[in-house]
Amino acid sequence: MVGQTHETLAADALARVVAAIDPAAVLRRTWLLSGGISSRMTVLELVGANGELRKLVLRQPEGALHGDPKAAANEFHLLAHLNVVGLPTPAPVILDESGELISSPYLVVEYIDGASDLIPANPNDAMAQLATQLLRIHRVDCNAAALEFVPAYVPRFVHQRDSNYPDASLGAQRIRDALATAGPARTNNPNVLLHGDYWPGNVLWKNATIVGVIDWEEACLGDPLTDLSIARLDILWAFGSEAVHEFTRRYRIDSGFDMRNLPYWDLDAALRPVFNIGEWASTGDVTEATMRAGHQWFVDQAFAALRG
Repeated sequence: MVGQTHETLAADALARVVAAIDPAAVLRRTWLLSGGISSRMTVLELVGANGELRKLVLRQPEGALHGDPKAAANEFHLLAHLNVVGLPTPAPVILDESGELISSPYLVVEYIDGASDLIPANPNDAMAQLATQLLRIHRVDCNAAALEFVPAYVPRFVHQRDSNYPDASLGAQRIRDALATAGPARTNNPNVLLHGDYWPGNVLWKNATIVGVIDWEEACLGDPLTDLSIARLDILWAFGSEAVHEFTRRYRIDSGFDMRNLPYWDLDAALRPVFNIGEWASTGDVTEATMRAGHQWFVDQAFAALRG
């Protein structure tokens, strides 16, 4: 993967982290992972005393830490639980909130040998796997004591001030007004564990099979359609409208959830990129023009569904 714009951590800081993981290991090389905006991710390739090669990822959830100083710890403990219940998530290795080795809290997780796949050989099968994996997340027992720290989802973008929507071409004010006026109807859907940012860049594949779901810093509890809508918009950008329909169809059939509020959650998801859609485009393989056109289509279909 190509590097991020984040600066590389100092060699002495990385050496201290490695010593905390395994005093006998030697740091062979490091590189930065791309694809994220709010986190810095550094791969550590270690050689153990027995010559065994090991890859780890040092995660600094810098964006999440601004809102929650426990963000690194929460992600660490969430990953520990998800590994226990069998989800394909990175296994946590160490957590350090002290600021003694690196200035900000961080966690280290095992590296998953896989890659995002934006050109699947079998698109329908890829959508089926994406839908099945999302439903596996939503079926995790979110009432487990191990997850009591996970917060409830808050639709924070709908409450932003008008001045925070500088790009009128994305129709943010119209979306915001609709969300503030309508609100989701009552539903029988249970609160579930939400990934919070389930998009193709956070799903890793190997041999045409999903092997990992990464970047859990936005995990929360809420209506499963919240995650579904976030995924729908990003799948639209990556794969097109037919893929969105197939992904949604698979999820609807397998989940049995009440889908009546999907237009509402689509509009909620559509507010997420309106502040920095250009920055989102810079981290992926889709142009800003394509993202803007897709965003318009996504918003239009949501309003049409609301009217219907």
